[in-house]
Amino acid sequence: MNLVEFLQELSIKGWQIWSEGSQLRYDAPKEESTTSVLALLKQHKGDILQLLHDNPDILNVYPLSYGQQAMWFLWKLAPGSCVYNVSVPVRICSEVDVTAWKQAFQGICQRHLILSSTFPKLGQVPIQQVDRHQDVDFLQVDASTWSKEELNHRVVEAHKHPFNLEKESGMRVRWFVRSFQEHILLLTIHHIACDGWSIDIIFQELPKLYQAQQTNVPASLPPLKYSYQDYVRAQRKILDSPRGEILWQYWKQKLAGELPSLNLPTDKPRPPIQTYEGAAYHFSLSEKLSQQLIELAQKENVTLYTLLLAVFGVFLYRYTGQEDILVGSPTSGRNRAEEAPIVGFFANSVVMRMSASENLSFKEFITKVKHTVLEAVNYQDYPFPLLVERLLPKRDPSRSPIFQVFFLLQQMSEWRKLLSGEMKTSSDWQGLKLEAFDRPTKECQFDFILE
Repeated sequence: MNLVEFLQELSIKGWQIWSEGSQLRYDAPKEESTTSVLALLKQHKGDILQLLHDNPDILNVYPLSYGQQAMWFLWKLAPGSCVYNVSVPVRICSEVDVTAWKQAFQGICQRHLILSSTFPKLGQVPIQQVDRHQDVDFLQVDASTWSKEELNHRVVEAHKHPFNLEKESGMRVRWFVRSFQEHILLLTIHHIACDGWSIDIIFQELPKLYQAQQTNVPASLPPLKYSYQDYVRAQRKILDSPRGEILWQYWKQKLAGELPSLNLPTDKPRPPIQTYEGAAYHFSLSEKLSQQLIELAQKENVTLYTLLLAVFGVFLYRYTGQEDILVGSPTSGRNRAEEAPIVGFFANSVVMRMSASENLSFKEFITKVKHTVLEAVNYQDYPFPLLVERLLPKRDPSRSPIFQVFFLLQQMSEWRKLLSGEMKTSSDWQGLKLEAFDRPTKECQFDFILE
């Protein structure tokens, strides 16, 4: 182990080491501040001071959350895959200052340091390395002479370009200029650094940072008093506590026995290794049917989420004939108010295990699903990747572990409505006129997702 690795190991364990002139300072957890470590720091004081002078960010390293660890290993298994690239394409139909937008994205990276981080290995363990001085990966492209087909192709190509998480930050921006009045913004972030909630945060803050660049007045954004690293520490603390054992025992019992794979009927043979290739089909329910569903949920004293999950369960039962059905569903992972304004990968998956039968009425099935949902919410803090690691389910490289289908129901922010195509235009982004830009979905993380 070289000196840098030694110091970074200390940082991962909670040490803070900095310089004040010719003095080396530190703050360390009491149990870690051993005589041998202090002796090594004293012995290499000169070299450490030089390291900190040459690279002030060298010790800005942090452990990953369980979700990030899983995402990193998935990336390592398929470094050329784009399945975990989270891309937001949008058409801006207004004259803009592209340089100011670049600075706005730089501001986002400096405000949310996870966006200017790499994820190298320290020994055999992946970590987060923050680089506060890294320039945002922003590329302006002249697309004024391209056909619509070429533009679509280039946007898809930019989305699919893989990240090298060990050497480059997990965020990039591609700005395609069609004319003074038409621009295509493509923001792509690897899932290791964000989730859907994070995208909403970014697009709420970006116009304020853009305006600040234009007016030379600081952006009206509240200071962040919490960080993603605080969340990682809180997660570890919960799991190391008696509550963590209670969470584990619940899921261990809930997922006891053989976990069946869901055998959906397909028109093509299943590939031996999961490819994540897929497509999307968009549909909408009529206003009348939507209202009927809301009224039925109220009548049965369940949430709309629970009702639709039950409907999905019946659908899967009818198509597969399987009575033991496992469905994954996301939680925000943000259970404390201070986590709400933070960009990062907080989202967690919970398993909804439903038992269907011809002998059950739909009313009875809804009641059982309601109980399942309430329990899952109560025990949602156990990281799904850790659950997979400890349960050791029988692995099939052609399927995702534990569940193969995913269900989510979420409130649609204006951004989500625009991206989904439900809303075609918007002008509520610092006065800019925005339009949806359709990027065909060609990837899917599971066999089937109902969103």
